[in-house]
Amino acid sequence: MTNEQLLAEIREANLTYLMLAQNLIRQDKAEAVFRLGINEDAADILASLSAAQVLKLASRNTLLCSFRVDDNLVWSLLTNHTQKKSDNEAVNTLHANILMAGRISEVL
Repeated sequence: MTNEQLLAEIREANLTYLMLAQNLIRQDKAEAVFRLGINEDAADILASLSAAQVLKLASRNTLLCSFRVDDNLVWSLLTNHTQKKSDNEAVNTLHANILMAGRISEVL
């Protein structure tokens, strides 16, 4: 993959993320804040962006979204790659969701 291809992929990911964020916020702001891991001020700004502003933001060479999963425990729970295999994937996913939901306070 060339550098130009990589930058095009980043811009496409940015546009997709911004469009998704706007749709989520407009449908249910509280749920969007939780799912996107953003604060209410950021949600208000995203919801109010015009199409031209979204395109301008999306054209940046820096990825606008980030992974909320930042530790081995959550990755292991989500991917079911723990040393002690669990037969209940739903429990692992629920545990991971609880851990990530607890981190929303860091954003707010």
